[in-house]
Amino acid sequence: MVSGIHAALSGLMALQQKVESTAHNTANVDTDGYKKTVVTLTEQAPQGVTAQAATVNTPGPMVYEQTGEGETLVEQSNVELTEELPNLMLSRRFFQANLKTVQTEDAMLGDLLDTLG
Repeated sequence: MVSGIHAALSGLMALQQKVESTAHNTANVDTDGYKKTVVTLTEQAPQGVTAQAATVNTPGPMVYEQTGEGETLVEQSNVELTEELPNLMLSRRFFQANLKTVQTEDAMLGDLLDTLG
């Protein structure tokens, strides 16, 4: 039973990293030249989840901006809010599922200890 709690907790920690990455990307959506990070969740043997962050180096849109030297071509951030917000909503549901797993395992372990005690 404890292994189920361990798997759910590793999932929660991996999702925390994913949410932090999404928050960081969203905060820098208007930062010129910012490159977004993407967190990939992978299975961990024998159970659990790990998170791996990677920077996406695709260029952002280029726009002309007025500077002291005239108009200059500036690369904007490559963050798309249309990708970040659905990822955040999915992460929320994944959090809820992992929390429910921890609660269920806790209740089962409590019932087992009550039966044995």
